Amino acid sequence: MPSLSCHNLLELAAADEAPLPSPTPLRLPRVMSVASPASPTSPSSPAPLRRVIVSHRLPLRAAPDPAAPFGFAFTVDSGTVAYQLRSGLTANAPVLHIGTLPAVAAEAASDELSNYLLANFSCLPVYLPSDLHHRFYHGFCKHYLWPLLHYLLPLTPSSLGGLPFQRTLYHSFLSANRAFADRLTEVLTPDEDLVWIHDYHLLALPTFLRKRFPRAKVGFFLHSPFPSSEIFRTIPVRDDLVRALLNADLVGFHTFDYARHFLSACSRLLGLDYQSKRGYIGIEYYGRTVTVKILPVGIDMGQLRSVVSAPETGDAVRRVTEAYKGRRLMIGVDDVDLFKGIGLKFLAMEQLLVDHPELRGRAVLVQIANPARSEGRDVQGVQDEARAISARVNARFGTPGYTPIVLLDGPVTPQEKAAYYAAAECCVVSAVRDGLNRIPYIYTVLRQESDALGDDTPKRSVIVLSEFVGCSPSLSGAIRVNPWSVESVAEAMNAALRMPEAEQRLRHEKHYKYVSTHDVAYWARSFDQDLQRACKDHFSRRHWGIGFGMSFKVVALGPNFRRLSVEHIVPSYRRTENRLILLDYDGTVMPENSIDKAPSSEVISVLNRLCEDPKNRVFIVSGRGKDELSKWFAPCEKLGIAAEHGYFTRWSRDAPWETSSLAADFDWKKTAEPVMQLYTEATDGSSIEHKESALVWHHQEADPDFGSCQAKELLDHLENVLANEPVVVKRGQHIVEVNPQGISKGVVVESLLSSMVKTGKAPDFVLCIGDDRSDEDMFESIVCPSNASVKLPATSEVFACTVGKKPSMARYYLDDTVDVIKMLEGLANAPSQRPRPAVQLRVSFEGSL
Repeated sequence: MPSLSCHNLLELAAADEAPLPSPTPLRLPRVMSVASPASPTSPSSPAPLRRVIVSHRLPLRAAPDPAAPFGFAFTVDSGTVAYQLRSGLTANAPVLHIGTLPAVAAEAASDELSNYLLANFSCLPVYLPSDLHHRFYHGFCKHYLWPLLHYLLPLTPSSLGGLPFQRTLYHSFLSANRAFADRLTEVLTPDEDLVWIHDYHLLALPTFLRKRFPRAKVGFFLHSPFPSSEIFRTIPVRDDLVRALLNADLVGFHTFDYARHFLSACSRLLGLDYQSKRGYIGIEYYGRTVTVKILPVGIDMGQLRSVVSAPETGDAVRRVTEAYKGRRLMIGVDDVDLFKGIGLKFLAMEQLLVDHPELRGRAVLVQIANPARSEGRDVQGVQDEARAISARVNARFGTPGYTPIVLLDGPVTPQEKAAYYAAAECCVVSAVRDGLNRIPYIYTVLRQESDALGDDTPKRSVIVLSEFVGCSPSLSGAIRVNPWSVESVAEAMNAALRMPEAEQRLRHEKHYKYVSTHDVAYWARSFDQDLQRACKDHFSRRHWGIGFGMSFKVVALGPNFRRLSVEHIVPSYRRTENRLILLDYDGTVMPENSIDKAPSSEVISVLNRLCEDPKNRVFIVSGRGKDELSKWFAPCEKLGIAAEHGYFTRWSRDAPWETSSLAADFDWKKTAEPVMQLYTEATDGSSIEHKESALVWHHQEADPDFGSCQAKELLDHLENVLANEPVVVKRGQHIVEVNPQGISKGVVVESLLSSMVKTGKAPDFVLCIGDDRSDEDMFESIVCPSNASVKLPATSEVFACTVGKKPSMARYYLDDTVDVIKMLEGLANAPSQRPRPAVQLRVSFEGSL
């Protein structure tokens, strides 16, 4: 049955911005009542998970036909990735496609058409008003977002194809994505369906979907490049788009470069780090692990073989072979857009003929120009440039019967394309920036299958390939070139034509082995399996949403991990007699990003009020030095301090400092300090903190990527040079620290507990709050009694609380330092429970008998 979720749950317009245009009201049919290919095949066996494939366009073709239902003859477009990926999914798994109608049929929207397409093609259309779709697709997507993802900054007006950022176009983009979410809301069963969203047109969709269905299983694959963070950070709504991708469970990219740029954007914009574990890259985001996958899209082998087997293809091959008999044929197939480098390719062909006169009259480049996918002066400019350069080269080097550059910019059938691929001995792809480009794969397969076209010679091929194309890393046998260097491309074309046949065969065999085993079915199957793996913990966690608009995100926490409320802890606080309160400093009672690290008057006040209660023992447990902490907390007479992770401890302001007996020799500093100094000089923004018992290298002010990289190197370096010293080298939040062995916050907590037990005041209430890795030792010592040397009474009330929602040994969390102070104030204002005095009831009888 349709989901009962409301359609208007997510209104993304901020209060200070113009409201988003409301999408046209849609009368959506009860689509699930229609018998369709999405229905389970056998009611007796468990129904397989349904895959919901969401893309901008449905994988359909539409041809006007007055005799057909609704005035159009609809057929499957088997050339789209959204349809081809079906071959990699489980055989009996139902698949539902969601997207807009083909452009020619966009005005035929109706509920009846929706039911017809669902029943016959398992496709459910999203209806967008024509003006909204134009602003969404041709405005924001194709003329702002798409150029920028391909490294074209909108420095000038649309003469270069890019528009400056316009808030109204962005709102149209959000409205279109919201319409997709509305459609999904009608049909999605979030506990069972797997949602697979495709490409940059729907970048905002994961946020809309996640708000409506916190446990939805969402994968997103970006088919375009993801630019370097310097480029991506120029987008005014950059945080919105990064958070939207992080609202998916699995995010896929073609190459590691694209994934690396995305990870860098997450680090620089949101401060998120990633971890690589067992071959998977994961980003921890509010308790959820967002998996990053790297795998280029393959081709549909079956579809290509069906084209080869068509009789028309054989006829076309014979025509092409005869027409270019005695020529050295090279092929290029590109869409007409700014980034395909068609003009640069023609200039390289001209340079080839200039540098190698012997190839004049023999070398021919056939360029097939696929129709443009957008509109505008930039497209017309590319067409005009290609025609002008080809005309000039042909006029300069052409002779009767010989045309060096053959530009086919009219309709070319799939069979004719296959014929050119099969006949060409070299394929040239010179895109200056491209994501999904499968032309080299198609060329390789059609050269291999040419025996079906009457060519029984040993298979060979050569590919000249731009290093800026998504498939470049996977084709190691290609001649990789910088497309901006015309001379380099010309020399690569010459090397391809002069390459010995034996080497051509070796390169071809290497490519074909990869392409045939990493086809679109392999890609889809791999992505589908990883999506299921990424979502396997959904039902073992509790989910709820926080944030407004495009800042919305879902917090996923374990069933026993919950927010610590004043109402929950105060009753335990009141009824206990011996309390121990342990507080980390930086990130717990003092914000990490605060410039002045001294405690505020509010912090001093609340600590003093807690210390005034004779039932309380309050300690600051910090990695900072004792002199600094002594100075800051001088107004707190009864406050205990454990400095330098517990190497120094005192129970009150006037008590003497106690020093750990575990470490007395600090000669290791003479070895560690020069190493740290070396990295400090090489890393701008880093510094060394000298403590009596430790050395700390800070890189919070350094470049995030470089600082993190240097920290890893420093950690390895220090571990090597200090291998025989009694120290521990560990990495924390923006630090690398060297401490004596046996010194940790966990050890000092056990020492404090032991002292209280020996005095006969074993704590029956323990509150421990911290925010980073070093505080996990404290949590472990009180949460895991089996690992602790000091046992708390069985009746003790224990509250281990981390700051921020993240995986932790603690069982409770608070959002930030503000929440910590409110919690402490709540305890300070809660009087201890005292026994009630006995009430004596006197009854007197007065009166006269």
